[in-house]
Amino acid sequence: IIDFDVHHGNGTADIFKNDDNVMFCSSFQHPFYPFGGLENQPSHFKPVPLAPGADSASWRAAVTPWFNAISDFKPDLILVSAGFDAHQEDDLGHVRLVEADYAWITDQLVKLANQHCHGRIVSVLEGGYALSALGRSVVAHVKALVSHPYITV
Repeated sequence: IIDFDVHHGNGTADIFKNDDNVMFCSSFQHPFYPFGGLENQPSHFKPVPLAPGADSASWRAAVTPWFNAISDFKPDLILVSAGFDAHQEDDLGHVRLVEADYAWITDQLVKLANQHCHGRIVSVLEGGYALSALGRSVVAHVKALVSHPYITV
């Protein structure tokens, strides 16, 4: 499960904390509600806390290690919890991502899905509160999801 959002995926973490068959990668602003995500993390969790004001370059550098971890994990499915409230136009948090960042991570995840799990990737919308930025970000995300050839099994 890949969760990019301004909030830590504390509900997902709680559900899967004792299931090492599920890798959980979460990027989130820290400190920020719900103020979790750093203490006593199991080895199959890959938290990426972001300081307020984190920009594209710092976020990309911080999440890039996920890709090797995902490759090593060899997932059967990649599930994306796609939250777009870390966009620079979203006033809820203070992370400075743009549409190109969402396209970039989605492209990386689709490549990993094609490499490791026969292209199986599912994305669910988590949030975003600046409607114009949300719309543009979702479009960038969906375009990246469908930009690769489908793998048939």
